[in-house]
Formats: sequence, C-alpha cells, structure tokens
Amino acid sequence: MIMESGGIGFVLKTQNPFVTTMYHVDKYPAGDGKLRPIIKKELNNGGDFDRDSSWRMYHGREVPGFPAHPHRGFETVTVVLKGTVDHTDGLGSKGRYQNGDVQWMTAGRGLQHSEMFPLIETNKDNPLELFQIWLSLDSKHRMVKPGYKMLWKEDIPVVTLTDKTGLKVTITVIAGELGGEIPPKPPIDSWARDKNHHTSIQIIELEPGASYNIPQGKSTINRSLYFYNGEKLLLDDQLFSNTAYAFVTPDSETIIQNKGAVPAKVLLLEAEPIPEPIISRGPFVMTTEDEIFQAYNDYKEDYFGGWPFSNFEICHDINQKRFAKYENGLVEYPDKRGVGSINK
Repeated sequence: MIMESGGIGFVLKTQNPFVTTMYHVDKYPAGDGKLRPIIKKELNNGGDFDRDSSWRMYHGREVPGFPAHPHRGFETVTVVLKGTVDHTDGLGSKGRYQNGDVQWMTAGRGLQHSEMFPLIETNKDNPLELFQIWLSLDSKHRMVKPGYKMLWKEDIPVVTLTDKTGLKVTITVIAGELGGEIPPKPPIDSWARDKNHHTSIQIIELEPGASYNIPQGKSTINRSLYFYNGEKLLLDDQLFSNTAYAFVTPDSETIIQNKGAVPAKVLLLEAEPIPEPIISRGPFVMTTEDEIFQAYNDYKEDYFGGWPFSNFEICHDINQKRFAKYENGLVEYPDKRGVGSINK
C-alpha cells in the first residue's frame, strides 16, 4: 500500500533512518587534459547548482565537485552509477572510485572530506550519475571514530531474475540480502551493520514490460522506492510517469511493473527506524539541537582535526586507476586483483 508519493528532484525525501538522499545527473563535456571541463562557466560565490543546465560545477572552481567540507553524526553511502569520484579526507585517506563502485563513509565524531568529479575523458563526454545516501547513526555511535570503506563493483552482488512472462529484472544489492546474495558488510559502527535493523539498499532495473514483487518485510521497517529513470512504472495499481517516490507499507509484497518502452530503474531504501530524534542541520546530523550547536562550535575550534593538504579541491592523476588508501596505510587496487573482496 502506498502511504505517500510525489515527484523527485536533486534532493530525495527519505524516511528514518535515512536523513536525505542527493541524486546527481550531470552530462559533463570532455575534459581539457587537466580534469577540467573544456567549456568554462561563470561561477558565483554560492557555487553552481543550476538545475536548468545539463551539468553543474557545484562548489568546484576548476573541477566539478565538492571541495573539503565537514560532516558529523551520520554516514554517506555514495553509489556511483556512472562517472568518477576522487576522494580525499582529513585523516589523510584518499581514493578514486567509479562506474558501479560504492563508498561507505562514517563521519562519526567529525571528518572533513573532498569529493571531486574529475573529467578524465578528453575525446568524449564525461557523464556522471550518482546517489549520495545519508544514513543516520544512532546516539550510541554518533561520535565514533571516522573512516570509510569501499565496496568495489566486483564485490557487489547483482541478482538477475525473470518474471512469469520471461522478462528480465536485475537487482544490485548494495546492502541487505536477496536470494542468498550478500554484499560486503557495512562499516562496524553503521546502523546497517546489525542484521536486526533489516537495512536494504538496492538498485532494481526492469526491462520493458517486466514486473517484480519486492518481498514482504517486517511491518516495523520504513520502505521507500524512487523511480528515477524510465517512462512509466506501475506500483501497486498506481501509474507513475517519469520520476517519482513512494513510501509503501512493507508487510506485504510491493508489486512494480515497467509500463514504458525503455528500462525502468528504481532505488529501494528500507530499514528499521532509529527510535530517537534525528536532527539535521547543514552538514551535521545529531540527536539534539544542543549537539548541533556543539558540532558547529567544535568545527570552528579545530576543523575536526584540520586539513593536512595545501589544496581543498584535490584530484588524482588523470591516468590513476581505481584505488583506496586508508588511514592505516592499507592500499587497495581493485583492477589488480580478481573478483572476491578483501574487505568483506
């Protein structure tokens, strides 16, 4: 049963324990060889968030993206469907991930990070499509040590099903479990780490005409669906055109069917809610207003440990392949290994 529905844009409406979700779609032009767009934009001090444009610089001055900025009290799950993200953070960690990879970052007690979108291709466009999902921590874990973990695309299960008419449904399982397929575990302090919280993050793709019954879940979870790409989607007898979200009851199967002539893509977010207040103000998510106030004061005092780099807008070499370098010195190069995660 649909409890609430509406349209979607850059910022997606979410339910507890998810704080918000940003959906980026940018048709970046070719790069100039220095990771910058060959087409220059006039920028103002507020950055470039022009929704009428086919691409945006956001807060980047030379390269699109988000130079160093702080977070506290929650996690970011960045699902890169297309394009490249260069990560750097105040712990000295860094990495490059792209085209199906997922970064799961725990801001915990406070962390600065830079997220840039380097335009690597010089002879063709550099399309970017990603979700950044904000998942709250509970009060017990809000002030844990920050860090991040990579879920490389090679390690993320993709389940392919056929409906009763033989049409294909493909489900990418980023968190949770489906048909015995389990992705790498979330970070140790994540709300999603506890199986009793029934957290699931999935990308569901239906070919034209295909239908899929999302399995029944516990009656206590919050289930949200985001139809973000396609023409028409039938959801529990309600037809949605273009893009839409729906909050649905989980205590029975949720039936979706692609009624369009092109593939339909749906983001599924579901989990047990955190049974305490979740207060979001700017880059901080806490349990009380006093804690939000303290977060701003703490950041002004020491910038959450500072920024150990001379540049706030950091990109890696144009020829750099995917990698992750962690605070403890561990380095991962997923292109140099076979399938099978070292971080499950």
